[in-house]
Amino acid sequence: MPAQLTISGAPAWSPRTRLLRGRIPAVLEAWLLDTGSLTDRMKRACRGHFEVRVVDEGWQRPRLDEVRALGMRYGMVGWVRQVQLLCDGHPWVFARTIVPVTTLTGAQRRLAHLGNRPLGAFLFADPGMQRGPVEVAAIRNGQAMFSLATAGLRRKPAEIWGRRSVFRVGGKPLLVTEIFLPAIETVCPGPLPLPGTCR
Repeated sequence: MPAQLTISGAPAWSPRTRLLRGRIPAVLEAWLLDTGSLTDRMKRACRGHFEVRVVDEGWQRPRLDEVRALGMRYGMVGWVRQVQLLCDGHPWVFARTIVPVTTLTGAQRRLAHLGNRPLGAFLFADPGMQRGPVEVAAIRNGQAMFSLATAGLRRKPAEIWGRRSVFRVGGKPLLVTEIFLPAIETVCPGPLPLPGTCR
């Protein structure tokens, strides 16, 4: 089992209903506030090749804010999966998923064996899937989550934005965090982009 992942300076996650619309960058608003499958939306927006690249996965101790979001006991390990979602080799999104040990039973054992398959395809194919409230945060340079999400990027802005939700499949929870990277800011997120915000 790997050593504990030490992460400090957690983002200040807020329910999306409490965020002032003017605070969220206009180019990211549609991405952040959408409640559908991010995988499907990215596939529609990517005019080239969409793929999932696994950055890291294995048993780790989640961060304190993640433990609290999932109602886990502090010190327990979970299956932690970190991936990049790419279009034509360019990372658009960094995603981090925490799956408690107690979730990895029955059909949900597959969550530890997704490989390069997108998590969204598994979640949104389950008719009994439930999604908790979406939380949104600005993630700033100097925070450990920022370092994780932007590793390998040439251009690193002062802040990036992300969202997270607790999903339940088979009544069992997992936490999914999706962080939007600079390359996605010029991409139309859907059929009705805001004027002047995407190519």
